[in-house]
Amino acid sequence: MKCVVGTKGVTRIQHPGLPHRPSNSKKSAVTVGLTFLSAIAILLLSMFVAISLGAKGLTLETVWAAIFQYNPALTPHQIIHELRLPRVLAAVIIGAAFAVAGALMQGITRNPLADTGILGINAGATFFVALSFAFWPGLPYGWIMFLSFVGAVLGTLLIFLLGMAAPGGLNSIRLTVAGAVIAAMLTSLSTGVAIYFDLSQDLAFWYAGGFGGIEWRHLKLILPVLLATLVLIMPLARRVSLMSLGEEVAINLGINLRWTRFLALAAVVVLAGVSVSAVGSIGFVGLVIPHISRKLLGVDYRLIIPMSSLLGAILLVLADLGSRIVNPPEELAVGIMVAFVGVPFFLYLARKERRAL
Repeated sequence: MKCVVGTKGVTRIQHPGLPHRPSNSKKSAVTVGLTFLSAIAILLLSMFVAISLGAKGLTLETVWAAIFQYNPALTPHQIIHELRLPRVLAAVIIGAAFAVAGALMQGITRNPLADTGILGINAGATFFVALSFAFWPGLPYGWIMFLSFVGAVLGTLLIFLLGMAAPGGLNSIRLTVAGAVIAAMLTSLSTGVAIYFDLSQDLAFWYAGGFGGIEWRHLKLILPVLLATLVLIMPLARRVSLMSLGEEVAINLGINLRWTRFLALAAVVVLAGVSVSAVGSIGFVGLVIPHISRKLLGVDYRLIIPMSSLLGAILLVLADLGSRIVNPPEELAVGIMVAFVGVPFFLYLARKERRAL
C-alpha cells in the first residue's frame, strides 16, 4: 500500500485489489452533490416504474393516486397498495442493506471480493431458516428473523476462525477461501435438512431470493431494524476509511482496530441476517455496488456508504422489476437477475486480484 500525504490530508491511496482514486478533498462538492441527486432521481423513477409495470400494467397517474389518495374500493389501488408497494419498498431497504454490508466488509478486510453472499454469511442465515422450518414449523416471522440473525453470526464466526487457523493469520485471500468453504458447507447442510424433512419447496424461495412473499407485516419488522442500523453505522465511516488504507495508517491515526472491526461486523451481521430472513439469499449486491460507488466518489466511506445504499436500492428494484416482466405472469428469482450482473463482475475482480498477486 502507498499513501501520499499532502497539507490537507491523504491525497492518494493505493492498496492491493481495491480501486484507487484521488481523495474527495480534491473533488468538487457540486460534483458530489449532483452525483447523489442523480442517484436519488434514478431511484425514485425506478420505484415508480416498478410499481407501474407487472402482469397488469398501470399508468403513472394511477400509481400516484394510489399512493397519495388511496381508495380501497378501486382494484388498481388495491394491487398497488397491497402487492407492489410493499415489495418495492422492501427492495429499496434490503438493496441498501446488502450493498452497505458489502462496503463495510470490503473496507475493514481490504478484500475487494468481500460480500455477505460470497463469504458465507448469507448461507449461515439460510441454514438457520431451514432449521426453523424443520423443527419449529409455523414459527412467527419475528422469530425466523432472529434465527436468521443467529445463523449469520455463526457463519461469520466460522469464517474468521477458519481463516485465522491457517499459518500466517488472516488475509484477504484466506478470508475469501474460508468464506467459500463455509458457504459450501452451510449450503450443503441446508440442502440436507430440506431433503430429510421434505422442505425443498418451502426453502426454494430462500435459496433463490425474491420479494413475492413480502407483506406490510414483514416491513413493519424489518424497516425499523435496517434503517436504524444504516443510520447508526455512519459514525463508523471515517474509521472504516482509515482502516481501508491499512492497519499501520489507522493505528497511527488513533483508530481502535478491534473495536471498529467488531462494530462493523456486528452491523454487517444485522444487515445480512435480517435481509435474508425477509427475501432469501441474494448475493453479489454487496460485491458490485461498493466498487461502483468508489469509481463515482473515491475512497471516502462517508460518501461510499450512503451512495452504496442508493445504488443497492436501485439494483434490487430493477432486478425485482425484471423478474416480474421477463415471463409474466410467472416470476423469475431475483437472485438470478442479480447474478447476471454479479457473476461476470466477480470473475473480472478475481482475475484482477490474481494479477495483483
